Amino acid sequence: MNDLNQMFFQECDDLLEQLSSGLNDLEAGAGDEETVNSMFRAVHSMKGGAGAFGLDQLVSFAHAFENVLDDIRSQRLVVGDNVVNLLLTASDHLADLVEAASQGTELPPEQGASILSDLKHVSNAANGTSGDEQETVEEVDEADFQPTFLAIDGDLPSLDDMAAPEADAPVTIRFKASQQLFANGHDPAILFRSLETLGTLEIEADLSALTPLRDGPWSKPALSWTLTFTADDSVDEAAIREVFEFVEGLCELEITAAATGPGDLPPLPAPSDIQLPPDAMAQDTGTAAAVAQPTGDAPAPDQADAAAPATSAPPAASRPASSRTSTIRVDLDRVDRLINLVGELVIAEAMLRQSMDEMPSSANSGVDEAMSQLKTLSGAIQESVMAIRAQPVRSLFQRMSRIVRETAREAGKSARLVTVGDATEVDKTVTERLVEPLTHMIRNAIDHGLETPEARRDAGKDERGTVTLEASHRSGRVVIVIKDDGAGINREKVRQIAIDKGLIRPEDDLSDGDIDNLLFRPGFSTAGEISNLSGRGVGMDVVRNEIQSLGGRVSLQSLPGRGTSVTVSLPLTLAVLEGMVVKVADQSLIVPTLPLREMLQPGQAKVHTLCDGDNVLALNGEMVPIKDLGAALGFRSTPMCLGSQSLLLIEGESGHRYALAVDGIAEQREVVIKGLEQNYQKIPGIAAATILGDGKIALIVDTDQMIAPPGPGRMGRPRLARCHRRRPSCMTPKPKPGPPTGSRSCASLSRTKISASRSPTCSRSAAGQAPPRCPTHRPSSSA
Repeated sequence: MNDLNQMFFQECDDLLEQLSSGLNDLEAGAGDEETVNSMFRAVHSMKGGAGAFGLDQLVSFAHAFENVLDDIRSQRLVVGDNVVNLLLTASDHLADLVEAASQGTELPPEQGASILSDLKHVSNAANGTSGDEQETVEEVDEADFQPTFLAIDGDLPSLDDMAAPEADAPVTIRFKASQQLFANGHDPAILFRSLETLGTLEIEADLSALTPLRDGPWSKPALSWTLTFTADDSVDEAAIREVFEFVEGLCELEITAAATGPGDLPPLPAPSDIQLPPDAMAQDTGTAAAVAQPTGDAPAPDQADAAAPATSAPPAASRPASSRTSTIRVDLDRVDRLINLVGELVIAEAMLRQSMDEMPSSANSGVDEAMSQLKTLSGAIQESVMAIRAQPVRSLFQRMSRIVRETAREAGKSARLVTVGDATEVDKTVTERLVEPLTHMIRNAIDHGLETPEARRDAGKDERGTVTLEASHRSGRVVIVIKDDGAGINREKVRQIAIDKGLIRPEDDLSDGDIDNLLFRPGFSTAGEISNLSGRGVGMDVVRNEIQSLGGRVSLQSLPGRGTSVTVSLPLTLAVLEGMVVKVADQSLIVPTLPLREMLQPGQAKVHTLCDGDNVLALNGEMVPIKDLGAALGFRSTPMCLGSQSLLLIEGESGHRYALAVDGIAEQREVVIKGLEQNYQKIPGIAAATILGDGKIALIVDTDQMIAPPGPGRMGRPRLARCHRRRPSCMTPKPKPGPPTGSRSCASLSRTKISASRSPTCSRSAAGQAPPRCPTHRPSSSA
């Protein structure tokens, strides 16, 4: 594919996005005349470009498409639900044609034949013509062009007699400074003096916007200037603009050159004075008759436009001028290479800083300020480069509109898509890899979540279900929520299917969240039979694996009769991370700061030991499980004594809280993320790796994988249920007079909220015995 073809298809993507946005507004009832005009321009531009490249199939369909849009904007066709649905379907097929053309192929003619026929039928009905008549008009439009020579009388002056443009014509410059211009230390007077060195300058100040001193405020500039500038030789407009280049974007600048041109030309003869050849007159008359005859009683397009109300189209002068942003297209590989270089710059800066810290303070005192400035600049460069890859999720959300329509049509249901926050920016890599997970979740929402129109009507709901796709920034992450207003999850059915498949035992006591998490198990499906949409057990497990590979998390909530909501939390970028450097068994690890809520130094924590040997942290009336990070990752066989360890309070995406026990806390720093799966393999509990300032590799802890919510197949089971099976006597302690003096019983703990379960590696040693108690943390006599 050459550069011109590639540029055309890139423009087609933008035009399809513009078309989809207009159709969504039209479907929501928010479309106006400019919306229809925008859609018409998009389809017409694609048609014109396709014609230049000989894409006849695309040209033919786009021609029928734009005819319907032209009928709408000319008010010959009333927009209703049927018309909107036809336009949406036509938009999908137009995207398929563009995709096929970009691959150098064509779609089978029968694939879009019915859509093309519907478009022509709607347009013919709007114009009051039949199919045969419309084809006759199109044949006339496509007739071969026959040149006709006209004899125009009149004496034209010679080129030498035509006046040349004046070389020293004055230029009018209108200049108005913004508040930021003065805040940045610029002075318009200095700019005017610089301009005066290039020619003759006359300045006139506009004081009309000035207000009395007592009215204020005076922080907003009110002065503007009109400059009449006559340039010296070899001074062009580019040289004039160069004077104002340092204040570009901080002022309103308008440069108008004096209108100069050739002298007056003699008037052309009137059209009635022009004599046409007889054959040309006959040919012109026949063509006009052929075009005018098929229309019958329907008004011509020009007449229809004239018959429209005068208020339907505001004059061009009243429309605000649209501000266009200058953009360039850059190959994504170049951006990736730039991001990698910036990452290496951050690592080199950290290594330089650490080397300086190891030197005597007197040796590097003079370089500290320069190092601080280097760190600030490298951080600014890093943020700017990351912003290049960020793009709104609007294009991703618009692609999901088609998934909703096709899935609803195949499932025999009625559904619509509502998008919220489509201007939220996400890393482009994240956006591209979200297509498949979002497709699975939307199909599940329609196929399994939404009821049939009859069932929704019986339940007092709108027959048309709603799938909402929402994106937002929250706590330094991107949160995407997919929710429906369907019947919710049938947890009894899910539980029974899990028992039949041997995933759980009938006696297992599972919470609603545990049952919902069963849907993420591979091969799990609630569909009764296999169809094109569901039944094969491939869906939500693919969603979870893909989201986790992006460093994100997915959770599910459901209310019977009200619908289901799936929340996906993703990092803003896949390149950098703010983390806490901790020491564990002589190893340096990185704990992300986003889920970190509190840090407790040794001796500050109130630790209690349960009946099965587990340790919990008493914090704000809640018992939080403690997990030894070194033992969980295999750096040591048994947990260390908590008396010498620091605790990091972690809150997961699902709201579960737990404490990580580490040997020490070194510092907080920004690290560059290096993936492990490409070069090694996926490690449970580890999200990625990074390079520290001393050149050593440090693993980045996956805080959500360290301890999972209770449930089968996860890292642990509910603690109280296990304690009940192992120690039944714990659940029914003998009554004793007075307050208890020993450790808290399991029965008392059942009234205390425990936010998450522990990992089996922390509860028992290899021999099956409880780990040794720490002498500094004996069982407490009070909660």
